[in-house]
Amino acid sequence: MSPHPNQNAENTDYDGPWKEALEIYFQDFMEFFFPEAYESIDWSRGYEFLDKEFQKIIRDAELGKRLADKLVRVWLKDQQAALVLIHLEIQSQYEADFTERMFVYNYRIFDSYRLPVATLVVLADNRPNWTPQEFSYQLWGSETQFRFPSVKLLDYQSQWEQLEQETNPFAVMVMAHLKSQATRQQPNERLKWKLEVTKSLYRRGYSRQDILELFRLVNWLMNLPEELERSFNTEIANYEEDQKMPYITPLERFAQEKGLEQGLEQGLEQGLEQGALRRSREAVFEILAARFTAVPSSLTEGVNQLDDVQPLKALLVQAATLPSLEAFEEALQQLLSDSDSD
Repeated sequence: MSPHPNQNAENTDYDGPWKEALEIYFQDFMEFFFPEAYESIDWSRGYEFLDKEFQKIIRDAELGKRLADKLVRVWLKDQQAALVLIHLEIQSQYEADFTERMFVYNYRIFDSYRLPVATLVVLADNRPNWTPQEFSYQLWGSETQFRFPSVKLLDYQSQWEQLEQETNPFAVMVMAHLKSQATRQQPNERLKWKLEVTKSLYRRGYSRQDILELFRLVNWLMNLPEELERSFNTEIANYEEDQKMPYITPLERFAQEKGLEQGLEQGLEQGLEQGALRRSREAVFEILAARFTAVPSSLTEGVNQLDDVQPLKALLVQAATLPSLEAFEEALQQLLSDSDSD
């Protein structure tokens, strides 16, 4: 999975993170949003995503590419030999012909597989009175009616306290989505809520892998301008230090891909020892070299001036996430300035 590009707060990508969340946590998705359907599925038999098949089915429908649509094959408890195809729709904006499109998708899937098709819809738009659930038409006594259940994310605003206590990963996704949606053109307010949602990951009893995955998804969904993203990373680094918890930023994922795990582990876990400082600096240099090939000597000298693990931890994040060497140099100069003022 490739990392998402850094975007302005007003250009948030909603489809991408929801699509990946569905792929990673499909069973949790069903339990959170559609518990009745969840109870009917035999999860011991697994499930199968049919994305390529779905794209072929709708290719000639002139309905466009739907990034967050998922077609999944599951098995039912009371029909062991039956296959059910579930069409999931993450709809992030109002669409006048939405119910017709759901009807077209449903009958095209049925026509291809001749199996029962459940169309399940999550409405992630910001129009509280838009709750499509039915498409129908009739002519001369002939009538067609198609109904589907839909869940409105805006309805969870009134359940915020429950979301804060919920351990299902989609409680976090809903919180991040709602606050991202509510803070368009308000980057400072979004920073506040992104910090709150991210810190809540530590309190829910998740496994380390789930924390890593959800951190990445929240970071993607609640994107910030570069300057505020740096503030966010520094605040989370300080929070993790206070809580004595492992560092979970995209830095770790990047380091694993580049084979830098040993240097990062030693550099981040051995306190203020000189060896730890050296290895942390080396990790910064290796990340920069892997991402940008050539590292100017001025940057090398600047990094070597840092003699405390804490700012180096923040700098490691910048090395892995900032889009350019220029942006990294700006972050480095800010850290050096802060260090001098201390």
